[in-house]
Amino acid sequence: MSAAGAGEGAAASRRAGAAGARAGGRGVKGRPSDEAFRALFEPRGVIVAGASSHPGKFGFVSLHNLLAAGYSGRVFATNREGVEVLGVPTARGVEELPDGAADLVFVCTPASANPDLLRACAAKGVRAAFLTSAGYGEAGAQGRRAQDDLVALADEVGILLAGPNGQGVVSTPASLCAQIVAPYPPAGRIGVASQSGNFVSSFLNYAVHSGVGISRAVSAGNAAAVSVPDFLDWFADDPATSVGLAYVEGVPDGRAFAERVRSISERMPLVLLKGGATAGGQRAAASHTGSLATDDRVFDGALRQAGAVRARGVEEAYEAAATFATQPLPKGNRVVVMTTAGGWGVVTADAITTSELELAPLAPDLVAAIDGKLPPRWSRGNPVDLAGGETRDTIPEVLEMIATHPDVDAVIQLGLGIQSNQARMMREGPFYAGQGLERIVAFHERQDARYAQAAADISQATGKPILLATELGVTQPDNPGPATVRATGRLCYPSGPRAVAALEQLWRYGRWRERRGLR
Repeated sequence: MSAAGAGEGAAASRRAGAAGARAGGRGVKGRPSDEAFRALFEPRGVIVAGASSHPGKFGFVSLHNLLAAGYSGRVFATNREGVEVLGVPTARGVEELPDGAADLVFVCTPASANPDLLRACAAKGVRAAFLTSAGYGEAGAQGRRAQDDLVALADEVGILLAGPNGQGVVSTPASLCAQIVAPYPPAGRIGVASQSGNFVSSFLNYAVHSGVGISRAVSAGNAAAVSVPDFLDWFADDPATSVGLAYVEGVPDGRAFAERVRSISERMPLVLLKGGATAGGQRAAASHTGSLATDDRVFDGALRQAGAVRARGVEEAYEAAATFATQPLPKGNRVVVMTTAGGWGVVTADAITTSELELAPLAPDLVAAIDGKLPPRWSRGNPVDLAGGETRDTIPEVLEMIATHPDVDAVIQLGLGIQSNQARMMREGPFYAGQGLERIVAFHERQDARYAQAAADISQATGKPILLATELGVTQPDNPGPATVRATGRLCYPSGPRAVAALEQLWRYGRWRERRGLR
């Protein structure tokens, strides 16, 4: 079973049970209905409330980003002066807009204006609101009262309330970029929900860099009415999403949170990054989103039992999610490392040995097969060090031998892009013209692209994860090797140990599913 398909076939009972819920209101057990989430992530039209002609204001940036990303639905805007902004004529109030033309309002107005705004939007058929407005639960007792009143009002008028104090919402299936910062990510299978808008930005930036894209992303802000687990729960049944990625700071009800996480993990892989692991972090979290952080050790144990991946940093979190989104789940933990240079293989072997993975011994028939392709100086063990013995076809042929062997569950391939790195130095050096270097440069670049494509093809054919790692994915992303990895829709890991960490999470999650009879 592939990681990307782990959530396929999940029951739609949650949606069916919410079918009778109010359009923007709450479905089964207080969760927002599917229709309400559709209004947020796939709206027919969007209103930017509080649009501004000043490029430094949220009301300008959010309208700009919505238009720049190519949203194809109807776009409306309100501005007290009624001035045109970015070619969009604005209304002085929502009351001037047509009925039933917009499902989502993106709110850039002050907190004091928002109650009347929500009432007017509900009267026009709006079913979801995203609030960037601050001054609510994060701002003390008075702000908490205002937030509670706003939640009650949204529930009364039937509007899903995302935020407040949030950054925005992204939905690549709808070409929707309703947020107050860049970037707009490539389309993909990762659904992001975060209490911190900054981490939404981080994950979107990693998507742009790596090419492993996003389906939906939302900054929950204060999560006054819709929590991070609510968003993740919906992602788990979303056909556009195959893995959840979340940042949380506070968990008011640990038992309920763990139950939600377990339900989500049964339908899709879930990667969680948590702030507030220390006393200092907990104080920062309280001032940031007004959240209450929980005991970190208890949280860690609860996540493990619930089948979620606990990441210790933003890079690890995104790489784990990207791996779930693009690689199949391994059937076992036996890993072979294939490398063009010995040192990389050694440190990767060390990482495997200290993980829950196994550095698989090479079966005699596999050794004999590789003997027919490499000179006698190859390592004759795992890692498979090619020792400079590769010819035009050696790397894809040996990789296929390894990956198709029944005693191998996964492969980590190291050294991609070395030839093209040298080719780049030749191309940019003083001897390129007139020395006959054009042919060898082109050959090196073709080979690295071919190796990356072969790894994706062999992984697809065998149903086994094959992870490619090279620092050139970071230092020289236009190198034909890493560039072709991105073109195949997969992640190029910056080092062997980072690939090991991601692969270990695949293995742990697959084993958790197997123990629960889910694969």
